Amino acid sequence: MTEATGRAETLSPIAVRVVPLLVYAGALSAYVVTVGLPKQSWVAVIWLWLLTIAWDVRKPVREHLAFLRDWSLPVALLLLYLYSRGISDDLGFASVHVTEPIDADRWLFGGTLPTEWLQARLCGEPCIRASPPAWYDVLLTTVYYSHFFVALSIAAILWMRNRPEWVRYMRRYLALNFLALIIYIVYPMAPPWMASRDGYLTDDIARITGRGWWEFGRGGGGGGGGGTHQSISAVGNQVAAMPSLHAGIAILVAAWAITRLRGTGRWLLVLYPLAMSFMLVYYAEHYVVDIIAGGICVAIVLVGWTAWERRRGRGSQRVVGAPGTETS
Repeated sequence: MTEATGRAETLSPIAVRVVPLLVYAGALSAYVVTVGLPKQSWVAVIWLWLLTIAWDVRKPVREHLAFLRDWSLPVALLLLYLYSRGISDDLGFASVHVTEPIDADRWLFGGTLPTEWLQARLCGEPCIRASPPAWYDVLLTTVYYSHFFVALSIAAILWMRNRPEWVRYMRRYLALNFLALIIYIVYPMAPPWMASRDGYLTDDIARITGRGWWEFGRGGGGGGGGGTHQSISAVGNQVAAMPSLHAGIAILVAAWAITRLRGTGRWLLVLYPLAMSFMLVYYAEHYVVDIIAGGICVAIVLVGWTAWERRRGRGSQRVVGAPGTETS
């Protein structure tokens, strides 16, 4: 009897975990089919919370509610970012910049505009949104949509496994979002597809974001005039292009993981921001200089927070070790 009980207890965690995860997968699939991908940050966080519950339903209710407590501030800040980003182009701090990034990209590539060059070879000349997608379009669009859940999924895993590391990660993730927001306000910039639409570039350039996923309806969403991008968030800002936050967050995720994992295989993670950046330029969402700006923002955030944490750590050590102080 004791051996049988021991075996049951050994198998119980697996049995208890499989059923909730299957229910979760079914519910998420139904949501994606009827509503679409959970691309808004607060919606993604809710689904991640439900996943943590499904992963271990045996935890006390207070443990599951702790997720909502810990994530309430990050979600509030992400909502603030979202709606501030949506109105930042209406604040009137600066006019929309159009020609500077075009000139910069052409200078970097010897007179050739990378978006125009890529679309002519990979999409067609002219690039038409309705043309049949290639296999790489499906792959690149998948990379594009990963932006909306990869970084937050990593945060959810850290929350479950290492709360202090989760705090450090969220500091950098949120700081990157708000640093980008400040730049959007002071330097609104038209992306390539908008410059083409307004006559600053050849009209052969098209915004083909979602290419390869359009047949999935709400998941990829076609539509004219760049409707795909506007369907992925509650509040859009078409001139929030400098820096590229898609590229910046991909760089942040790769840098975070590479510095914490071991083994040579971790360097394959560099392919993620490279694929994201390639896709953004090819799909006419960003110029190369936007990608570079995104990388610079990541460097500022990483260096800044690391320096602050080290200084704070040294300060704490001095206080704890100071003569005449008491610790508890």
